Amino acid sequence: MTPKPPNPSRLEANQAPGSTPPSAVTLTRPDDWHLHVRDGDVLNTVVPHTAAQFGRAIIMPNLKPPITTAAQAVAYAGRIRAAVPKPVHGGVTFEPLMTLYLTDNLPPDEVKRAKDAGVVALKLYPAGATTNSDAGVTDVRKTYKTLEAMQREGLLLLVHGEVTAPEVDLFDREAVFIDTQLIPLRRDLPELKIVFEHITTRQAAQYVRDADRFTAATVTAHHLLYNRNAIFTGGVRPHYYCLPVLKRETHRLALVKAVTSGSAKFFLGTDSAPHPAHLKEHASGCAGCYTAHAAMEMYAEAFDNAHALDKLEAFASFNGADFYGLPRNAGTITLTRERWMPPESFAFGEAQLKPLRSGEALPWRLA
Repeated sequence: MTPKPPNPSRLEANQAPGSTPPSAVTLTRPDDWHLHVRDGDVLNTVVPHTAAQFGRAIIMPNLKPPITTAAQAVAYAGRIRAAVPKPVHGGVTFEPLMTLYLTDNLPPDEVKRAKDAGVVALKLYPAGATTNSDAGVTDVRKTYKTLEAMQREGLLLLVHGEVTAPEVDLFDREAVFIDTQLIPLRRDLPELKIVFEHITTRQAAQYVRDADRFTAATVTAHHLLYNRNAIFTGGVRPHYYCLPVLKRETHRLALVKAVTSGSAKFFLGTDSAPHPAHLKEHASGCAGCYTAHAAMEMYAEAFDNAHALDKLEAFASFNGADFYGLPRNAGTITLTRERWMPPESFAFGEAQLKPLRSGEALPWRLA
């Protein structure tokens, strides 16, 4: 399905440079195609933030232990649904879309069971690439029988696209992954739908732009808004530390160009990743930015900065659903140009969760 252009009447003014900035924008209810919500009591904090804005979200499976079976995914989905606030149940719905954690030994037979249970994708974490990835793939060739089963059944492969070899510079790991892992994988399984998740580099944006219809990418709000200086401005700022790490300004600009280009290959994935504040602010702080509390506000800010608010609806609400082969959401959300201050922190079980931009004014607000 070719994405329909946004309805011009939804913007109070066009967004050409020098024009009067719009005071509000209304979008078809968006989806989050990359989300971490963890498990247990903390679901009651983080799930409502996402449900307030999004119709669906792809749930990452990197729990401890990871979600590797259809039965585990179904049970996890039930725990997430139980944390959706009742007013949402009575009006706009929210649906978690479940994934399995790909390992070297995940059996091909599990793919059919997963599809029958409603699982939509499997996630490839290179072993050691990020939070809770120790059980990840050590050699993608070991997973080929499972990937072939996914290609037959129509399940998507979601890729954390970084190599983990210690001799490769942290800031080069995404580009090296494309050359050494993704290009051979695409050649060997040409009709496997792959989402290159949370891309961060000019090389990744160009690769996806030029790829065939079986390849797409998600982009986070923080990689659109910030370059790597944000981690070090005024000292080490751990709440801006994520993996893949923020890159140079030239890469940030390439991502902005990609998502505002009108290409249907790029869509919204927050990679919102909650961690207790004391572990983020630790000597070995956890990787991950928590953005679910103000995700659409941050995306609106990024698109507004690029004078491209008219491109936000397709990116947030159409492209991902079309690539996954799912219907677009009914209903709308409205964002207003209104300065507001996110809380300094949220309760997170017995700890505190500090969101990105805590205590800093945001220029857009969910109405």
